[in-house]
Amino acid sequence: MEIEDVSGIWAEEGEASSVFAELKFCCLELLQFVQNPSLNASVDLSRLVDLLRACPEDLLQHLFEYVLFPLLLLLDAAVESRASPKADSNGKDDVRSPLMPHRVSDVIAETGLHCLEELLKKCSLVSLSQMTILLKKLTYGAMLPPSDASEEFREGVIRCFRALLLSLHPCDDKSCTCNQSSNSPMLLDCELQVPSARNSVVRYQSNECRIAFLQSQSASVAVGHWLSLLLNAADSEAARGHRGSAKIRVEAFLSLRVLIAKVGAADALGFFLPGVVSQFAKVLHTSRLMSSGAAGSTEASDHAIRGLAEFLMTVLSDDANTSEYHASVGGMTNFRSDESGTADSFLQNLRIMDSKHRNQKESIASESNTETVSNCTSKPFFEEKNSGISGTRALLHVNRTPEWLEKTSMQVNKLLLATFPNMCIHQGKRLRQAVLASIQGLLVRCTYTLKGSRSMFLECLYVLACDDTEEVSMPAQAFLEFFLSSKMQYSLVEDIVGILDRLIEKLPKVVLGSDESLAVAHSRQLLAAMYYSGPQLVNNNLLKSPIKAARLLETFAVCLSPESGFTGSLDKLVCLRPRSSGYLHSITELNSGWTETSTGNAALNLVVHDFPREQTAAKEVEHQTKFSYKDYELPRMPPWFVKVGSFDLYQGLSGVVRLVGLSLIADSRTDVSLSNVVEVPLGHLRKLVSEIRMKEYHDERWQQWYSRTGFGQLLRQASTAVCILNEMIYGMSDHTAVDFANMFNRSNTRQDDGDIPCAKSNSHWQLYHQRGAMDQMIECIDIILLEYTSEVWELPVEHKLSSVQLDAEDISKHFFCDVIIEGIGIFAKCLQKDFASRFLRISLYLLLENLICSNYEVRHAADTVLQIISSVSGYPKVGHLIVENADYIIDSFSRQLRHLDLNPHIPNVLAAMLSYVGVAHKILPLLEEPMRTVSLELEILGRHRHPELTMAFLKAVAEIVKAAKYEAALLPAQAESYRQQIDAKLVDLRNNVKDEELDIDFALDSAFHETQSISASESGIDINEWENIVYNLNDRKRYRHIVASLASSALTCVVPLLASQKEAECLIALDITADAVMTLAEVENAYKLEKEVKAAVYQVATLCSFFHLRDTLDSAEQGSDENRLLPAVNKIWPFLVASVRNRNPVTVRRCLPVISHVVGVSGGDFFSRRFKVDGPHFWKLLTTSPFTRRPNSRDGEIRLQLPYRSGMTSQEDSISEGSSLKVQAAMLNMIGDISREKRTARALEAVLKKVSGLVVGIACSGVSGLRDASTNALLGLATMDPDLVWLLAADVYYSMTKEEVRPSLSHLPELVEILPRAKSPKEYLFVQYGGQTYGFDIDFSSVESIFKRLNTLEFCSETHH
Repeated sequence: MEIEDVSGIWAEEGEASSVFAELKFCCLELLQFVQNPSLNASVDLSRLVDLLRACPEDLLQHLFEYVLFPLLLLLDAAVESRASPKADSNGKDDVRSPLMPHRVSDVIAETGLHCLEELLKKCSLVSLSQMTILLKKLTYGAMLPPSDASEEFREGVIRCFRALLLSLHPCDDKSCTCNQSSNSPMLLDCELQVPSARNSVVRYQSNECRIAFLQSQSASVAVGHWLSLLLNAADSEAARGHRGSAKIRVEAFLSLRVLIAKVGAADALGFFLPGVVSQFAKVLHTSRLMSSGAAGSTEASDHAIRGLAEFLMTVLSDDANTSEYHASVGGMTNFRSDESGTADSFLQNLRIMDSKHRNQKESIASESNTETVSNCTSKPFFEEKNSGISGTRALLHVNRTPEWLEKTSMQVNKLLLATFPNMCIHQGKRLRQAVLASIQGLLVRCTYTLKGSRSMFLECLYVLACDDTEEVSMPAQAFLEFFLSSKMQYSLVEDIVGILDRLIEKLPKVVLGSDESLAVAHSRQLLAAMYYSGPQLVNNNLLKSPIKAARLLETFAVCLSPESGFTGSLDKLVCLRPRSSGYLHSITELNSGWTETSTGNAALNLVVHDFPREQTAAKEVEHQTKFSYKDYELPRMPPWFVKVGSFDLYQGLSGVVRLVGLSLIADSRTDVSLSNVVEVPLGHLRKLVSEIRMKEYHDERWQQWYSRTGFGQLLRQASTAVCILNEMIYGMSDHTAVDFANMFNRSNTRQDDGDIPCAKSNSHWQLYHQRGAMDQMIECIDIILLEYTSEVWELPVEHKLSSVQLDAEDISKHFFCDVIIEGIGIFAKCLQKDFASRFLRISLYLLLENLICSNYEVRHAADTVLQIISSVSGYPKVGHLIVENADYIIDSFSRQLRHLDLNPHIPNVLAAMLSYVGVAHKILPLLEEPMRTVSLELEILGRHRHPELTMAFLKAVAEIVKAAKYEAALLPAQAESYRQQIDAKLVDLRNNVKDEELDIDFALDSAFHETQSISASESGIDINEWENIVYNLNDRKRYRHIVASLASSALTCVVPLLASQKEAECLIALDITADAVMTLAEVENAYKLEKEVKAAVYQVATLCSFFHLRDTLDSAEQGSDENRLLPAVNKIWPFLVASVRNRNPVTVRRCLPVISHVVGVSGGDFFSRRFKVDGPHFWKLLTTSPFTRRPNSRDGEIRLQLPYRSGMTSQEDSISEGSSLKVQAAMLNMIGDISREKRTARALEAVLKKVSGLVVGIACSGVSGLRDASTNALLGLATMDPDLVWLLAADVYYSMTKEEVRPSLSHLPELVEILPRAKSPKEYLFVQYGGQTYGFDIDFSSVESIFKRLNTLEFCSETHH
């Protein structure tokens, strides 16, 4: 087209003229530069790029040749300047220095390629000759090695080639072979900028379809050459390592995919299949090994995978090879159901699966036309003399015979088998999506030609269906459900069975290997394969035969078993997993208190003294106020599996085992017995039980039994068997069916899109809800629990093996107990309320026993399962569960407490139940019988028989007394409330009397009812109401008596231990004593109030002639509760004194506050004489400074050693100064507490001068550690006798200051006349009263401080009075 013609066409439009003028200027400038680059070293082509981008397509199409010509000249010049040097006529090389600049600079050459790319994007080629010329020149540019051309230049050449291909469009002739090719790659995941056909503007030459030419034999050399160039370009960048360009690889593979799509004919590409596929396999193998650089580019690998699949879909498609497989094509019509349409339309739908609103691509024709191209008579490609390719016509064609197809399919299968399975577990999500799209396309287009690869494709789909990302798993699940539809599944049964057998056979080797990711993928692959196979196929092929079922379960036993070679310690193994510091949920309930009381009063916040670790952990989670068993995930990964694999691996393996259990219930037509399958793993557990029974029969020692039986192997097998049983039973629950439905039916959430073909939800795994299946499961659980609660718990948990044995046996013992306990929780979750009605009593006591296990894992598992059982049974807390079953639990405790030789752990279990659960106050009446047994065991003979159980019994008694104290604290308030109710009824009685002449107050007098009475009809009294009052009163009396009896029994059994030399026993005994004394005091207060109620009811009953009510009141008297406290305190006192005399700093410091507490509860009058008699044992603690030792005048005296004493009494020299200082501070605090209250101060009246002298001496000494305590004691004593204390302090102060003190009133004598000044320290008044002390020297500053404070106190007291 001439320039004048173009300007004439567009002369009417000014805008077109201006655009043409600018293009003309740029093109002329470019032509000048190409003709003589030295005259104009640089040319600005950025203006031309912008102009081409802004120019309208129609206008640019008419100027296509005008703009193309200078750009091609520039491309020739750039390629020529970068080409490798050639030899001249003399045989010498034209050597050019590497530093010599190119004739056309990189910037100009690269910008020129940008201009050419923009031109090809907007314009279509007019003739076939234009395409051949462009291909030839771009070929020269693509052949430049990386050493001669820059990365940007080589990338620009490839982009121009892709733009050239995208500008090709099918012709209007429907019979032309161009219609069998697609306009874009079939598996394209992004939009390409494809120019639209402009047939109205562009005049094509006759019989010149460019796409048909590419498909012809004339262009086979060019197509093959470009396939090679693009693959080599990508490979060379990968070979350059980190210097390679990932962009070039991406552009090369994307252009290759466009070329395959444009050619789109099996005849045209079949010859190149071996080389292309092998090169793709090489690229993918390199990408799998490299994670960085050009070879590790995820985008490039994505295009490579899709390009390989598109090439195979084109060459080996079933449609293109129909004649060779005509006999087997009948199955294809069944496969392509009506709702999915053709294979191409299905691929088109898959392409838009993740984007609902993406515009649907142009549909592809479904039938292939295999006729050869006859209407393309163009010249052979590259026949020009300088083309670089041989001028002879090369016919690169292959006859696709059945033999060729079979051989080619086998080779392709080998290459795909080495590539696709590894790419399915690649870390890059984009690569996994590419593999999924490729498998979808190959299975749809090449179902029968690649029949040998179908199993491999299914295995890859199984892996992708369990992918962690929904973008991969959802399309994979949708395609699997479609592909394995009912019409296609029958032809795939053989393949699926083979896949299951191979996966199961390979599983142990993969799990025990070193590649963790491969093991996880393999387990998930097997899980998906079994799920999509359905329960019927699983039962018929894996479980129906007893041999196959045993082989399957033994395979999983190998995969799940503990590692037999592990020789580390338990602490080392447990530290591999993060865990809490010993937190148990029951401790949280205990820390928050029991708020659901019958009276609505605030509950007491109990403190667990003996479990500080759990108490601390409970404080960290005080914000958790509500618990649900969903907070604990059961089943959990067994503890030993941290040395075998990760949590993801266990999830895959356990999922398969659960599917095995689910298949036995989900298939209603199966004849596989659940009990027969369960017997396989149960045999290992029974073998261990049998060996333990044989040990008991032969009366062997544990060490001998270990050596004889191979304990470690037996225990590992049994542990694994228990884990498999737990997972199988859990698989039969509703939880598993829901979990698998959520996992594998996620694709159903997008069925509303309408464009996505997918099958309906896989309903084969729905539970078969019939009572027969539930009864079968309950029967199996009954059999399993019978073994779980058998002799396996007799294994000694704390057994220490000899040095020649491994520690793995000890580890396995703890793990074995852990999985058994978790199994009980799993059964509870499966059966829900049926578990509580059938198996609760079998397992509840076992769980309570393991709350005291020394191993944290076992203890935590027991607490977890208790929470689960309480939740599924309908109880909000474990405490409610224990209360509802308290009769059974306490009866078991009482029965086993009578045989401590056989059940030495029972005291610890009782203490754990009462302390961990915190419901002792709710079952207090049931604890009387256990308390009697415990009291007997804490006597001298009982402690002698079982000395190791003393601490356990003391802990149990401490919990019982705490509960009694809690209940006793509520009794007075309840009695007072009840008394007020009775008083209100008496007021009503006065108002309802009919006889006005009768004085009701006189009638209620005790003297009146002996002679007269009031009938019930006259008074309007309801006898039923008063009967209920009497019965309620008697119930309160009985309950009060139980509380008092428990406290008295506790005091009786622990009081002798107050004098124990063992610190732990003495400390617990002191705590029990303090709580029991408070309990007795509250009981007496409640008794006094109930006595008033009884008197009022008795009078009313006598007045109304309700004699049977009087008899009922009299019969309820079971003992005297009004005088329990003082006799108990009288019994306690000598042992408290003995505890002080032992001089153990720890016990003395705890004993002194207990004494203060006992005095405060009982009153000071009772202790006045006792402090006078036994006071020297207390005052002795204050006579010597901790930093100065008093000389012992009886060093040679040998003290009497009693036979039941474990050692000599501790000497004073063994006590540190700090301990002595704390003891004296505790003694001073006791004095201050007792003297401050008027009710308790009477205890010190007989020894007031002695105590005051000691305290004043210590206060004046200035010992910093005793300053606060002595001041506190001195102020307390000043409340009893302020004059005495002031005189003792004033004597020291004025003796040291020599100050004359004059009385404020003239008639009073002077102080010196009353109290002469001391001439020596021994003459101080406090020394004469308190006695000589050692080490407490007088400090004037302390004396001055104490005296001024006492003066202030005395002045305030006088002012107040």
